[in-house]
Amino acid sequence: MLYLTEEDVRQLLPMQEAIGVMRGAFEALAEGGAINQPRRRLILDTGSTLHSMAGSYRNYFGTKFYSVNPRYGMYAYFMLYDAQTAQPLAWMEANHLGQIRTGAASGYATDLLSNPQADTLAVIGSGFQARTQVKAIRAVRPIKTVRVWSRNEEKRRKFAEECAAQAVATAEEAVRGAHIVVTATNAQEPVLEDAWIAPGIMINAMGSNVANRRELPGELVRRAALVAVDSLEQAKIEAGDLILPNSWANVGELQNVQRHFDPSQITIFKSLGIGVEDVAAGAFVYERALATPERFADRNHATR
Repeated sequence: MLYLTEEDVRQLLPMQEAIGVMRGAFEALAEGGAINQPRRRLILDTGSTLHSMAGSYRNYFGTKFYSVNPRYGMYAYFMLYDAQTAQPLAWMEANHLGQIRTGAASGYATDLLSNPQADTLAVIGSGFQARTQVKAIRAVRPIKTVRVWSRNEEKRRKFAEECAAQAVATAEEAVRGAHIVVTATNAQEPVLEDAWIAPGIMINAMGSNVANRRELPGELVRRAALVAVDSLEQAKIEAGDLILPNSWANVGELQNVQRHFDPSQITIFKSLGIGVEDVAAGAFVYERALATPERFADRNHATR
């Protein structure tokens, strides 16, 4: 069994290729060539939580599990198996696997739903996940301007320096006039106002996957022509943006979405992060590693 580190994953899973991998994952879901199992959580009174999410994709199946404590951070790992034999194939560190595939899923959704000429991106949030959101959207759209706002001024200025963005003073300043909006926060309540969002804007809401938290106001969710989710089953468990306003009439799964842009409409991708995305990304990393066996020879069977 092959062991792969965070740095291995970063090198073997470039964003442009990762977006193609996500396209393949959602096409496989639509064709019956993939299975997703919604995330499960074990919550402790210490503040620690264990999350697990699984899926199958083509010739592979696997599971990602990660522990989180608000004071001490997150620790993520992924196990990949052969679908035919159930043989374990790879064990990999998965913080960056999750970060890259989450950004890539937004990149894929953005390529389907946003203005092909979109050149202005607004980002609300400046944490770990926000960086790959910018990278992925730049990979599919001719972005010239990125504006970022987050509650912490120091963090948003650092983010702006690292991502060639403009740090602005308010969320409204970031969002007004943008063609694409990303929300990547830990907020309990909406970080946008409905009035800020003009027709033709596409929103990637990816910060919340808990039923009692949301980033978007109910009015905006209801006004959207389409809210695409990565998994409807999982959305009914986790998507506070939809559960709290009880708004489902305009919701559809990304696997069924065709390329579409209407300048008179608002579209939303409500990203939760699903297990099949991890399996598809992990399988890609594993196959890339096999293509350069000399690099990983010393790690074969390292965790047996």
